[in-house]
Amino acid sequence: MNELSSPLPPGRFTVLGYGGLLPFIALTVLIISKASFQALAAVAIVSYGAVILSFIGALHWGFAMLLPGLEAKERQKRLLWSVIPALLGWACTLMPAALACFALACGFVAHLWQDRSLPQNLPAWYRPMRLRLTAVAALCLLLSALSLTYF
Repeated sequence: MNELSSPLPPGRFTVLGYGGLLPFIALTVLIISKASFQALAAVAIVSYGAVILSFIGALHWGFAMLLPGLEAKERQKRLLWSVIPALLGWACTLMPAALACFALACGFVAHLWQDRSLPQNLPAWYRPMRLRLTAVAALCLLLSALSLTYF
């Protein structure tokens, strides 16, 4: 078998992955609707975005440890990259919410860009799901940033 196998069926990853979008969507709706607790929703989306960006950075840590056939130089690059999303996420928690939302959206897109350099022996569902999850998370963050800035 030339794909990494998992003891869990892809459906579990799908449910957990897409379920993880619910806070992004709900908080974006609260921010756009100018609810009386918009400021709290803004802090919450930045905090959640930072946590999730750190989480997906950790995927590359796992890939560096477990992917068969990676050359030492590529393993080192995956390890180095794996901590950058966490550092960006942490920095975003110290920024004004609108700027942080924009920076987090950029971080998610940059991480997706980094996924291009992963070997092709990942499960077939991984890349398409990461693309969709990143698109929704980044869109929510950008809409939140725009709403906090202009509306």
